[in-house]
Amino acid sequence: MNYQEIVNAQNAFFNTNTTKDISFRIKELKRLKNVLQQHEDLFYKAIYNDFKKSKYETYTTELGIIYHEIDLALVNIKKWSKKKSVSTGLANLPGRSYIIPEPFGTVLVMGAWNYPYQLSIVPAIAAIAAGCTVILKPSEIPSHSSAVMTKIINQNFSPEFFKVIEGGVAETTELLKIKFDKIFFTGSIQVGKIIYQAAAKHLTPVTLELGGKSPAIITKDVNIDMTAKRLVWAKFLNTGQTCIAPDYILVESAIQDELLSAIKKHIENADYKIENQNYTQIVNQKNFERLQGFIEKDKIYFGGQCDAESRVISPTVMSGVTFSDKVMQEEIFGPILPVLSFENIDSAIADIKTLSKPLSCYIFTKNKGIKNKILNEISFGGGAVNDAVMHFMEQNLPFGGVGDSGIGNYHGKAGFEAFSHYKSILQKSFLIELNLKYAPYTGSKLKWLKRLIG
Repeated sequence: MNYQEIVNAQNAFFNTNTTKDISFRIKELKRLKNVLQQHEDLFYKAIYNDFKKSKYETYTTELGIIYHEIDLALVNIKKWSKKKSVSTGLANLPGRSYIIPEPFGTVLVMGAWNYPYQLSIVPAIAAIAAGCTVILKPSEIPSHSSAVMTKIINQNFSPEFFKVIEGGVAETTELLKIKFDKIFFTGSIQVGKIIYQAAAKHLTPVTLELGGKSPAIITKDVNIDMTAKRLVWAKFLNTGQTCIAPDYILVESAIQDELLSAIKKHIENADYKIENQNYTQIVNQKNFERLQGFIEKDKIYFGGQCDAESRVISPTVMSGVTFSDKVMQEEIFGPILPVLSFENIDSAIADIKTLSKPLSCYIFTKNKGIKNKILNEISFGGGAVNDAVMHFMEQNLPFGGVGDSGIGNYHGKAGFEAFSHYKSILQKSFLIELNLKYAPYTGSKLKWLKRLIG
């Protein structure tokens, strides 16, 4: 497959200005929703083959989010695409100033394996809404999910507008040699650096949605049972294979034992099993073995069972963990929850700051002062107070990281903006022209300029 020819065809189609027509974008977004709904069963079967993921979780964490994102764009696309008038300074009167959103052009969207449909298609929705042509490269790791996306999209869309390309490292490497107008990548920090380097050669703008060790900080004044219930759901959703899952807990030492007991209770109540349709496999053997290496038997508080044949690790809670332990050296991305304790909030904040800036941070407290202190002193992409993961569902909240956890944002209007250039225009009248900017330059003119623009 000649990737340059595909990109050339998309560039040529973009230059016809067809995608700049709002009615075209609306038509294609409706087409996307229709073809996904018509083939939902194929999507359910494919992801089950990759993860043993149930229909319920596939709809709530994948397809339902995709449909909602399309609906949001359909309702708002005309408003997002309008030129916006802004005020004009005295020096340019009579005149007016405005900003025009325009699509970047031909874009490359690279999806992640942990939510293979959502993390591939939602950025593509934003790109279509903005008026771009799209090449989508899903992760090759969940091969059945990748294959069904390729089949359904490529059968229903013109390749010069929306094309899926499958493949692994070799295919990605070849794609990255080509100049795109924008690259959007979701995945690991390590691969994100490779994408960034490749994009820099062409001065291509990027959005990088990466990860990191997202903490959950818990003070002694919380509702312990509700805190544990919310954290257990957030951590073990998709078997912990979630970029914004709470990676570890920092709990005030006075309530550590009570919190651990409550976490254990809610794990047992959930009865996490694949056959219960609330648990999934680890994606592959490589990740299974990596996760298994984090578990220290003498620090297991609960769980720790590993079945290599089925690639299942039971929900595992570790206590007595320190920041020097192996499990704290990289993002876990699996069903292992280390619990650390702290005596005062300043020491907890200092410990968190020894790690890279996380994608998310979760604060469980009734203390307004502590909440504000954490929000002001710790840099992170986004998060929640007294909950975890659910901020991802709020489409009015831009989603993205900072530092090692990412560059740029998306979701809703932020996604439209991620694939748009905002063109600034000053429009002047021919009625009059001040001579202040023209020679000869005099002291009197300088005084007037200082009044106008000083």
